[in-house]
Amino acid sequence: MKRLLKYFSAGEWALWGASTLLIIAAFCVFDRTNYLTLCASLIGAASLIFNAKGNPAGQALMIVFSVLYGIISFGFSYYGEMITYLGMTAPMAVFALVSWLKNPYKGRRSQVAVNRIGGREWVFALLLSAAVTAAFFFILKAFNTANIIPSTISVTTSFIAVYLTFRRSSFFALAYAANDVVLIVLWALAVAEDVSYVSVLICFAMFLVNDMYAFINWRRMERIQASARR
Repeated sequence: MKRLLKYFSAGEWALWGASTLLIIAAFCVFDRTNYLTLCASLIGAASLIFNAKGNPAGQALMIVFSVLYGIISFGFSYYGEMITYLGMTAPMAVFALVSWLKNPYKGRRSQVAVNRIGGREWVFALLLSAAVTAAFFFILKAFNTANIIPSTISVTTSFIAVYLTFRRSSFFALAYAANDVVLIVLWALAVAEDVSYVSVLICFAMFLVNDMYAFINWRRMERIQASARR
């Protein structure tokens, strides 16, 4: 317990605590029945704070979150989100977990070695994302997915995010932040029909803040690791 308390900074504890409290408050005010949503949101918040530290535990928690979020998305006919998280994010989180465990920084399993990807790989990642997006659009259309345009954009941002996570690039957090913005729009549309989904909306608003912090912290980690190699 003492090691865990020291592992996170005061600011990180504050961020995690504030995210947790807001998620619980939103559930108590607007929902009170969908405990699966509450559980998924709390696991997601925990996943992000560990991911921000480059800790593989974050990817293990992301696998659990992806499964739960896929179930929640199915309940509102967001088949794009369901297919994306169950068919892409969860499996890629497994690969990312293996990658992070295989590439610890100085042998420490609590922090992954940050990787830089070159220009050619960026082009490859973007082309692959475009192909995945095109394929998913027709799949989502066949399923009569609600709000198909933002759902399709979510596929794009999600794929880029999981690819960069697997490759241990600090820019994975920015891709997830972009995905959070799309999901905020998606669930705002859901809230217009059912106010109980406010808790999910607030969940992704908290995710946006956490992912922005993760990007800042990973850039700091990258500078520290680079200077240590000199």
